Amino acid sequence: MGSFSSLFALTAVCLSLGRLASAAIGPVTDLTITNADISPDGYTRAAVLANGVFPGPLITGNKGDNFQINVVDQLTNATMLKSTTVHWHGLFQKGTNWADGPAFVNQCPIATGNSFLYDFTATDQAGTFWYHSHLSTQYCDGLRGPMVVYDPNDPHADLYDVDDESTVITLADWYHTAAKLGPAFPVGSDAVLINGLGRFSGGNSTDLAVINVEQGKRYRFRLVSISCDPNFVFSIDGHNMTVIEVDAVNHEPLTVDSIQIFAGQRYSFVLTADQEVDNYWIRALPNAGTVSFSGGVNSAILRYSGAAEVEPTTELVTSTNPLVETDLVPLENPAAPGDAVVGGVDYALSLNFSFNGSNFFINGATFVPPTVPVLLQILSGASSASDLLPSGSVFSLPSNSTIELSFPMTATNAPGAPHPFHLHGHTFSVVRSAGSSVYNYANPVQRDVVSTGTAGDNVTIRFKTDNPGPWFLHCHIDFHLEAGFAVVFSEDTSEVSSFNTPSTAWSNLCPTYDALDSSDL
Repeated sequence: MGSFSSLFALTAVCLSLGRLASAAIGPVTDLTITNADISPDGYTRAAVLANGVFPGPLITGNKGDNFQINVVDQLTNATMLKSTTVHWHGLFQKGTNWADGPAFVNQCPIATGNSFLYDFTATDQAGTFWYHSHLSTQYCDGLRGPMVVYDPNDPHADLYDVDDESTVITLADWYHTAAKLGPAFPVGSDAVLINGLGRFSGGNSTDLAVINVEQGKRYRFRLVSISCDPNFVFSIDGHNMTVIEVDAVNHEPLTVDSIQIFAGQRYSFVLTADQEVDNYWIRALPNAGTVSFSGGVNSAILRYSGAAEVEPTTELVTSTNPLVETDLVPLENPAAPGDAVVGGVDYALSLNFSFNGSNFFINGATFVPPTVPVLLQILSGASSASDLLPSGSVFSLPSNSTIELSFPMTATNAPGAPHPFHLHGHTFSVVRSAGSSVYNYANPVQRDVVSTGTAGDNVTIRFKTDNPGPWFLHCHIDFHLEAGFAVVFSEDTSEVSSFNTPSTAWSNLCPTYDALDSSDL
């Protein structure tokens, strides 16, 4: 009987551990994409889910790990598309451009009833990432989740005590209408979800996310905006935050009391649980939609061990020390590439925006996805930008060169500002930030999503071409990307085929997708 009891106890422990461990997956794993009804804010709607949950499960690995993520498409709802792709946001995909994810740039979509193995290595990369569908507006309907690559030799390791699954914080906009059925440009979401839970204005007092801390401990929180549209001002009542990482790049510690975070951006910050044992509001105020905290909207709970399981009563205090992008200084290799003058690079390009009421344009062209992915065009022999489709949206970048991109904003050229622009395949130095006219070439912030600001701004970024392949540059407001707000950079075109060898399965994606009936796309 004793042995049976021991076995039962051991089984219970294993099940408990299994439950705890099952939440985080990777680096070798299946990611099964399905449709199901969910009600994260008390309102039930159909969604696109990874492994049955929203947000998708945390995917983890260590610096240098080989990730093998088999995406299994079991989608059935044509309104939210039955095909899919997944982008691993922030991973450079050096030598694996075919695994980057954007539909019709790097691959054809995965057809329903099929699977596709994304096989890539986090070479010399660690930090906070995320993943999401990169087909039309599908990620707005739920296919988005966090990803962390841990560094066993993290230079900031002595600043915190806890860094695990419990310290990842996702911020998401949530809509009660499927993206394809709602307006082309929604004005605010129905709810903001923190770690997948939230409330909507006029709704019920549904459960909010609770983040647990112990008094006296220091926590590395990894804040991830998995937003489709709004930016958020994030704060935690009664607590400062010391930022140490920006978009998977280590930065010098910077203490703030609020963080404005744009779609696709990530920050790690250290929070010291040095306040009284109590409950404190965690706040994420969107720039559109419901812009209050009444009834617990736009909120979650920071709960100290020993505090009552009740909602906080803490009051919002006006931020006096907000994060300013120009205050962020990279920990290593801080200088921007090129010479310390405007245009002091091998290739400089100004990206001029316009809008015609339904579509966005960059330098006169709106991005219309080609029927043949840009990578496949290159591998099939197309060698110059003029040969590559979509015409006017592909720019060739020379190899081993310094590049400068600028994004001049006027009052009318791109409605819906500020627009967060994301470059695939690289991080970049932001030599001129939104809200600033100063050029900093010595030690500017390094990141992979930047706000291009508002009228009068001319945000300017620099990077070096060391990663052959076609790379997307686009607004990360997904509704704007759908309206053509993107270009493709074909980097070192002549070396793409020797540098990237797609899998046989990749080569089969397009024939399978192209054979689909229109009801199965």
